[in-house]
Order: sequence, then C-alpha cells, then structure tokens
Amino acid sequence: MLATAAEPIVRVENLSASFGPNVIFDDVSFEVMPGEIFVILGGSGSGKSTMLKHMIGLYEPVGGHIYIAGDDITTAHGKDRQRIISRFGVMYQMGALFGNMTLLENVRLPMEEFTDLPREAMDAIAASKLRMVALEGFENYMPADISGGMAKRAAIARAMALDPQILFLDEPSAGLDPITSAELDQTILRLSRALGVTFVVVTHELPSIYTIADRVIMLDKRTKRIIATGSPQELRDHSEDEWVRRFFHRETSESAATEVSA
Repeated sequence: MLATAAEPIVRVENLSASFGPNVIFDDVSFEVMPGEIFVILGGSGSGKSTMLKHMIGLYEPVGGHIYIAGDDITTAHGKDRQRIISRFGVMYQMGALFGNMTLLENVRLPMEEFTDLPREAMDAIAASKLRMVALEGFENYMPADISGGMAKRAAIARAMALDPQILFLDEPSAGLDPITSAELDQTILRLSRALGVTFVVVTHELPSIYTIADRVIMLDKRTKRIIATGSPQELRDHSEDEWVRRFFHRETSESAATEVSA
C-alpha cells in the first residue's frame, strides 16, 4: 500500500560500504516512503543483503548516513539506538528461528527484550501475530516440525512482535517452491494492506518482484551504484540500460546480442 506522505520513513544518504579493499557500493542515496513495498534487487555480488544489513545497523558504513523515521542510526548509541531499532522488525534469510524454542516463544522473544509486559500479555500478542500469518494452532510447534514456508511466515510474525513501522525482509522466497513463494507474496501484500506497514525487501525473484513491489532500486556490481529506480513494469518496458532490460526479461548476453543483430 503506497502512501502519499511527503516525508520518507527511510532515507539513505551517500552511503558507501567496503570490506577491506573490496568496495561493495559507493555514494548511494535513495528514499523509502511510508506504506510502500520497496524492493532492493541486483545481480550476485551487487550488495543487496549488505545494503539491508547497513540499514538495520548491523554494519557500520565507510561513509554516509541512514535515517529511520528521521533519526540517524549510523550515529546513534545506547538508548537512542535501541529506540530506533525498536521501530523496525527483520526477517533474516532462511528465517533464522531459534530451533530450541516453540513458534510462540520465538515470536515472544523481541517483547522479552524490549518491553516490560507481563508474560500473559506477551503470549497473547505472540499468538495474535502468528494468527496474522495464518499459523493459528501452531504456537507450540518447534521450527523443525513445520515447512519452510511456515518457518518464513513465523519469522515475519516475530518481526512484527513490537508493531514496527518498517519490516525488513532478506530474500524471503529463498529456498521455497513456486507455490509456497506465491503464498508468501500474498501474505506480504495482505499485511501491507491491513497494517499499512512499510516493507523493505531484498530479493532477485522476478515473480515476487512483479507481485509485491511498488518501487525497486537495482544495485550494480560494476558501477557500485544504483542503475535503475522505478516500478518493475517501468524498468522492464522502458529502461535504457541493457543490463536492466536483460534482468527483467531474463535474457542472457547471447540472446540480447541476437536480438540486436536481428
């Protein structure tokens, strides 16, 4: 659900990242608006997941700033940083549920860390979050006892535990079959419409991108920059960049060359 608010909820300014001499991206800027499903995509090694990890404060940038609802997470410390972190939830790649905890205990965990709610209230909230992702009745299941798609939905429920303004999802469809992936896409759309929460999603799965994305940016390994911004349909049909067109049309360099010479 794309909102019309004037102020971005996430603002990335002149961000640069590297690991030793290896520059991942350089001087990258973009904004995410409240309520939109914003997708970060690109080829292997372009820095998609690295970008997300900078946005949630796991990595310290070489340069630049990241503002979450107006506050700079790159310079915040202590209680200020914890306050910013409490505004978003994260679903890590492959779900990252704790295997020795039930689904309800997994979802309850952020509340145990960030709130002083009584256990009964936390359990009720955790159960309601699981219900939102169609996992009612699975509260006492262990992660090993459910399917991969269910584990991804449970991870989203955990990310929603503190009623965040933003949900960051890292490769939510990774490892899922096409039907389960499509079901997860519908879960994301339903939550977006029902809650108005902002989604920032890292993925390279084209069916998911076309289904959920309001807007995308494409990172490029060669230039270390953003080479395209817009809706997936706009980039597919109107991009002037050959690599962007090839990505959205699933063309190899050989097929693109054949088309040009035809």
